[in-house]
Amino acid sequence: MNKNILESFSLDGKKAIVVGGAGDLGISMVEALAEAGAQVVVIDLDDRVFEICKNFKEKKLNVDPVKADVSQIDEVKKSYAAALDLLGGKLDILVNSAGIQRRYPSEDFPEEEWRKVIAINLDATFYYCKYAANTMLENNGGKIINIASLMSFLGGITIPAYAASKGGVGQLTKALSNDLAAKGICVNAIAPGYMDTQLNTALINDKKRTDEVFMRVPMKRWGTGEDLKGLTVFLASPASDYVTGTIIPVDGGYLGR
Repeated sequence: MNKNILESFSLDGKKAIVVGGAGDLGISMVEALAEAGAQVVVIDLDDRVFEICKNFKEKKLNVDPVKADVSQIDEVKKSYAAALDLLGGKLDILVNSAGIQRRYPSEDFPEEEWRKVIAINLDATFYYCKYAANTMLENNGGKIINIASLMSFLGGITIPAYAASKGGVGQLTKALSNDLAAKGICVNAIAPGYMDTQLNTALINDKKRTDEVFMRVPMKRWGTGEDLKGLTVFLASPASDYVTGTIIPVDGGYLGR
């Protein structure tokens, strides 16, 4: 018997990990999953992850913190194990939202900065996907949501490492979907547009660049974490069981211009 459509969006009883959940966008995605009924573990390097989770607990949302530097593979492994333990060994949903941005002219881009951007934005995303997939295969499937970017489609300016990493996230999402879809795991990506986050502080404070951006954004505003909540729940829920291998822009109409 078919469920009521609203029941298909429920995450009651689901177990989720959000990597980078203390970030400007990550917080909203954590809140969305928890509000929909999921138990969530947040993995983040920022110490404010503890305060964020405490605040969610006070709102009666089931959210716990794990601190980790995801640029280090050993910490990725340890943090995943710690998060899985908090979830009782079961995982239904993984969200990869950890990311950093560095701006330099391409010809001057520091090697160490390149390695760090790739390590956090792309390498860690793959490792968490790999570990999560193995757990999900034991639990009859699950949902993986990667955070891509408009730079999965565009080149940007003075951000070669970020563009390369997010282009990689887009292709990784498709490759993982091809490998895992028949095994009950849906893998999709959300591609935020120009968002009001710390990553874009330089752009937001530059009126000329902001005006240039808004010439391409029909909604004429910066996006926020709130704009990601509905899509996050959709991709994590049974409502999207036949959706996989997609990269869905949340960009105020930028790519449609």
